Amino acid sequence: MGAMQALDLATNLDLSLEKAISIHLSSNHYPPIPQVMVDVCIQAIDAYWADDYKREIPLPFDGERDGKPFQIEWRGQTTAPAWAIVEHAHLDAWLVDDYGDDE
Repeated sequence: MGAMQALDLATNLDLSLEKAISIHLSSNHYPPIPQVMVDVCIQAIDAYWADDYKREIPLPFDGERDGKPFQIEWRGQTTAPAWAIVEHAHLDAWLVDDYGDDE
């Protein structure tokens, strides 16, 4: 269901990119990827389309744990390369250049 739903979300013109990614992160992952990652995923998609797969994207804080701000990390770092975010969040549906539109 995940890949097909992601394709449906990516091609749904009635949804904003933010809303589509939000649904994808919460519906197609278990446990769900935190909603604070929506903007990070969009930045990773933008980096992909700019052919900048290694772009380091800052990772956000996700509320508090044990009374302290919780920093999302990738391999102990507070940034992650765009390719890693794309891979982890399964953003492939937003990276397809052509969905078979007849022009």
